[in-house]
This record gives sequence, C-alpha cells and structure tokens, in this order.
Amino acid sequence: MGRPQQSFNKKEQEKLRAKKRKEKQEKKEARKANPKLSGEDLFVYVDENGHLTNTPPDPSKKIVTDAESIEIGIPKREETEEVDTEKKGIIDFYDTSKGFGFIKEIDSDNKFFFHVKGLLDEVKEGNKVTYELEKGMKGMNAVRVKKI
Repeated sequence: MGRPQQSFNKKEQEKLRAKKRKEKQEKKEARKANPKLSGEDLFVYVDENGHLTNTPPDPSKKIVTDAESIEIGIPKREETEEVDTEKKGIIDFYDTSKGFGFIKEIDSDNKFFFHVKGLLDEVKEGNKVTYELEKGMKGMNAVRVKKI
C-alpha cells in the first residue's frame, strides 16, 4: 500500500493550527496566573471636559442642572420688526417653454434664478419685477415674482 499524499500546503496548515493552539493555551494560562483584570479596570469615565479617563469623576466638580430649565424643541421666535424683503429687478432671461429664467437685481449685478412656480403674474424679458429670495438647492432663488 502506498503512503498517503501529504503536500507542502497541508503540512504548513497543520503547523499553523498547532501554533494557534499553543498560543491560545499560553494566553489561557497567563490569565489564570495573573487575574489582574477585575471589573474596576473595565470602566471608562467622562470628565467635566468631556474627555474619556480611567479615573472616576470628582464629586466636587459636579454641576446640578434643573430639569425644568432644559428646553426641548425650537425656541419661540421673538417678535421683530418686519424688514422689507422685497427686492426689485429686471427679467434678464426667461424661457417660457422650459419654465425658468433669471432676474438681474437693479441695485447690483447679481442674477437670481426663478421658476414658473414662483411667478404671481405673467412676465416676459425686460419687465421690471419685485421678488423675494429663498435658499434653493444651488443658491438663492427668486420667489413670489410680481410685475411692477
């Protein structure tokens, strides 16, 4: 009868398995011999600055917060004087088939995008209009566009 075929790869795999078993056994014996780790070493604390430490916090530095003073949600808006947000401009470009255009501000050379959904009146290129600005996906957009 012939000998079983044992390749180089099989020998290497067996050596690795034996090495892992030996390392595992050594770690197990080291833990038994040195039971240094107790529950005390496994805790992590947060100090008054928000940093993680292994020492418990100092009770004298404890800050007591009244639960009633914590405000959950958005604070109520204080009443302020209404500022005139309407701006004036001229329709610089308007594509009726696609439903969008640009308004050039009269006071400066800024141009703002507008969509047909933001129109309150029928407009065409060259019309003077008033509008308000809102933050859009790609910048400020003109909305509530009215002809003067």
